[in-house]
Amino acid sequence: MNGWPEGSTDGSEPSRGTRPAPHVPPRAGGYGPPPQGQPRPGQPRPGQQPSGQQWSGQQWSGGAAQAEPPLPPGLSPRGASPAAGGTATAHSGGVGGTTYRAGGSGGGAGSGPRSGRRPNWRRRITWGVLTLVTVLIATSIGTYVWADNKLNRTVNLSALPDQPPLGKGTNYLIAGSDNRGNLTKQQQQELHTGSDDEGQFGNSDSMMVLHVGSNGDTLLSLPRDSYVTIPAFTGSSGTHYPASKNKLNAAFSWGGGALLAQTVEYNTGIHIDHYAEIGFGGFVNLVNALGGVQMCLSQPLVDQASGANFKAGCQTFNGAQSLEFVRERHQAPQQDLSRMADQQKFLSAVAHQAATPSTILNPFKLYPVLSAGIDTLSVDKNMNPYDLAQMFWAMKSVSGGSGHSLTVPISNPNYETSAGDAVLWDQSQSKTLFGELQNDQPVTISNNDATTVVAGN
Repeated sequence: MNGWPEGSTDGSEPSRGTRPAPHVPPRAGGYGPPPQGQPRPGQPRPGQQPSGQQWSGQQWSGGAAQAEPPLPPGLSPRGASPAAGGTATAHSGGVGGTTYRAGGSGGGAGSGPRSGRRPNWRRRITWGVLTLVTVLIATSIGTYVWADNKLNRTVNLSALPDQPPLGKGTNYLIAGSDNRGNLTKQQQQELHTGSDDEGQFGNSDSMMVLHVGSNGDTLLSLPRDSYVTIPAFTGSSGTHYPASKNKLNAAFSWGGGALLAQTVEYNTGIHIDHYAEIGFGGFVNLVNALGGVQMCLSQPLVDQASGANFKAGCQTFNGAQSLEFVRERHQAPQQDLSRMADQQKFLSAVAHQAATPSTILNPFKLYPVLSAGIDTLSVDKNMNPYDLAQMFWAMKSVSGGSGHSLTVPISNPNYETSAGDAVLWDQSQSKTLFGELQNDQPVTISNNDATTVVAGN
């Protein structure tokens, strides 16, 4: 290539396949500089000077010489500079010619246009959001599978005989176990649990029914010394035991969570959908994983049996102190009933603390809490992580004031029986309350605590 514009050569005719510019008349020799040694058109040969005209070195002045027709702007090296920001094709002359470059955005000689693209922020944001959503979905699915595999499923509620019909809403039976089988002797001493041989299942210091329904969530405490009918059952050794009257805690000691759930269903008529049992060691680990739980006491609390020694006012309990608090019962005037009220408040505080943004949005805190919480529990065989999350959110709603916190109505807290002093339920009020929970109706029994559980107070 000779650098001349398409269709023009250094003196020859236009090349085949090209077309001349229609607005420019062709001239002899074509466009471009003349061969070396040959004068430009209209320029006198050496030694020749036309009359009436004078050569100035670049053009003739004077006379009536006809001016050379102008070149098109795209071909003329003297053509007007393109507008700022425009572009133009670079032309180079033949032998000894000069290269002309035009265009750019007003830059200096030799500076070409910048061809960078503007970033497509809409596309980048869209892909970023899609990536984030994908990661969150994958993490949620992975967490669900991990939690589901960690659950310790021990009780088969579907195998219980003579169950009440399915109710409306969801009913959880929550029990606190003092089984020391998973604690070392040193842990038993540090946690002030003692080393009593409680048998295969141990005892239960707390029993609650949590109802999740459309008329607000309700947490109902059942005193462990409630005098109830324990239905006929077959023990783990295969021995059949007839129905008998005894304290509610005896059902747990004799048959664990399965017999406890059967006994609660038999005496309340409430269908139990799920069961969750909280052990000593796991309870301590859960509170420690949360970084402690804040509780406010109206008066000092000292109990040598449980190890509790707390001042009045608001304070944060660690795992060991929390266990001391929920086990204390000797200082309170109504002992087990007062302890039951404290346990309600504490479990609600734990659920509230576990659901705070500082826990949920911090994976370095969330996963240890989830792990400790799951290790704390033994659940029924149909429980899944979603059911477990629903249980904790319901307890949080109760602690936040949008639900009900109740103790079963009582007619006599010191009822004398062959099994010792027991708690006798108020049959009329209790039946009304149980029917409202089973049918997911608004609760008409007002909130009460250990000071108002006796009917008529």
